[in-house]
Amino acid sequence: MSERFRLTLAQLNPTVGDLAGNAALAREAWEAGRAAGADLVALPEMFVTGYNPQDLVMKPAFHQAAIATVEGLARDCADGPALAIGGPALEGVGLYNAYYILQGGRIAARVLKHHLPNETVFDEKRLYASGPVAGPYAVAGVRIGSPICEDSWHADVAETLAETGAEILLVPNGSPHYREKMTVRQNLMVARVIETGLPLVYLNMVGGQDDQVFDGGSFVLNPGGALALQLPMFQEAVAHVDFTRGADGWRADPGPLAHLPGDLEQDYHAMVLSLRDYLRKAGFSKVLLGLSGGVDSAIVATIAVDALSADNVRCVMLPSEYTSPESLEDAQAVAENLGCRYDFLPIAEGRAAITATLAPLFEGTAPDLTEENIQSRLRGLLLMALSNKFGEMLLTTGNKSEVAVGYATIYGDMAGGYNPIKDLYKTRVFDICRWRNAHTRAWMAGPAGAVIPPRVIDKPPSAELRADQKDSDSLPDYPVLDAILHILVDQDGAIADCVAAGFDEADARQVEHLLYISEYKRFQAAPGTRLTSRAFWLDRRYPIVNRWRDR
Repeated sequence: MSERFRLTLAQLNPTVGDLAGNAALAREAWEAGRAAGADLVALPEMFVTGYNPQDLVMKPAFHQAAIATVEGLARDCADGPALAIGGPALEGVGLYNAYYILQGGRIAARVLKHHLPNETVFDEKRLYASGPVAGPYAVAGVRIGSPICEDSWHADVAETLAETGAEILLVPNGSPHYREKMTVRQNLMVARVIETGLPLVYLNMVGGQDDQVFDGGSFVLNPGGALALQLPMFQEAVAHVDFTRGADGWRADPGPLAHLPGDLEQDYHAMVLSLRDYLRKAGFSKVLLGLSGGVDSAIVATIAVDALSADNVRCVMLPSEYTSPESLEDAQAVAENLGCRYDFLPIAEGRAAITATLAPLFEGTAPDLTEENIQSRLRGLLLMALSNKFGEMLLTTGNKSEVAVGYATIYGDMAGGYNPIKDLYKTRVFDICRWRNAHTRAWMAGPAGAVIPPRVIDKPPSAELRADQKDSDSLPDYPVLDAILHILVDQDGAIADCVAAGFDEADARQVEHLLYISEYKRFQAAPGTRLTSRAFWLDRRYPIVNRWRDR
């Protein structure tokens, strides 16, 4: 005779530090599970604090308040299903990343994370002690094992749980997104299922936190590795999963299988979600940006409208005598296509005043990059003035290619609070623009159709800070630049690897030189959406002053 077990999965979006708000989300999920007759309601790793809390979690007042919040949830959720939720725990003098099982008004069980990730964006060995590998806990007579996130990437924890009687594996995660990570996760979880013979529930959180994006995409695997349930990526979801016990153990009943988008859509959705959450969690509702008529500012404006709606986006054109008529037309067309506010603010008068002010000190010198950068910094000043006056966060618009080689003016076009395309190479920007022009999704707040005119995508990129300027005057063409950067940054390769791939050694050395001398700019740059596992900031931490070169 078969038996049933109902599990409610809450793929939700916590906010770091908002203990009361995160607890309220947990109670809402628990109420939904109780109404659905669930035996257990599960939330992701470190949900009560939000993830990743970084050094905040080490502050005694914070982790003590978080533990007290978990204890309060246990009391509030006494009459109904068990509640599983991640949070910090104290054991002796150690601070742990823990998963709490709340039943009957108390903490009935607690799992301590064993494998602590210490690469890419993670510093968990700095924050937490490693817990012992423990056995399963029981809910409604079912023995459940919970390898916490990284614990599931290693075979030993799941195998120990299986050997000590676990019947279902429930894996709570705070797993941040990078391109193609979903495939990596699924392959690893299939391996755990094959090794243990147990069904596995992979529960991930969703939402943006600083540069990181948690993409959800929770799923359930049956013994043998068959997919029983797939939740959507980048969207909150609450799902009820029924397990049936037969002669061969527990199996999940088939449920909905959400479509997993391709890489371009994942990139775009991640940028939209991260911008929306960064603003919401930081207390902003409106943004502005300088709209130049180029492709980078066009896609940032589009991301902003899709994240916030056109009413909350201001685009500002700040032309100089070097701004082409085509750029003026293209900037206005983008703003009109998106339906957002468009302000026209020429910089000629302000530039003339600055030039006159500096003239006595610049006398006898020839115009150079200094005069070009004055234009960019004047634009930054005016945009920041609008930001201060109207409470609109200024978005920066530098792509990863420019961020890598310093092709941006510090205190100028680098000014601002967030950069959605910071981890998007220039060639990828073109691809994303074409994708957005051809696709509309329900999660987009902006208009459908080709919002970015083809000329914006097709024309040669230019900063327009001097007459007839092209980006290719200073840098290798973007397909070459991006390919070299991919080797040097994303693959941690050498000059020899660039040459072996067919690139000119002089180009590779120029790019390497620019990459290293621009570290100080990146150190002061706005945060931006992490799309790869080698994004600038926590994924790649280099000294600002660095005399080493690959010879």
